[in-house]
Amino acid sequence: MNFNQITMLSKMKNAMETFRRNHPKFPLFLNAVSQDALVEGTIIEINVTTPEGKNYCTNVKLKSSDLELMETLKNINS
Repeated sequence: MNFNQITMLSKMKNAMETFRRNHPKFPLFLNAVSQDALVEGTIIEINVTTPEGKNYCTNVKLKSSDLELMETLKNINS
């Protein structure tokens, strides 16, 4: 790993810590979901509303092939 990669990882870690401080309930929500909701057939829906009121919405229905990615993402936080 080179110096730039180490620096980037450090910045990401600091940004994650700041995000957790700013939004303490969100990691708790993700933890609860990851305990039993990430199974084949689960629908993950994301809504984004801008300050002007514009709304973006999408969803994905988890397939068995998606679960490995979800497991990897869970382990990043460990």
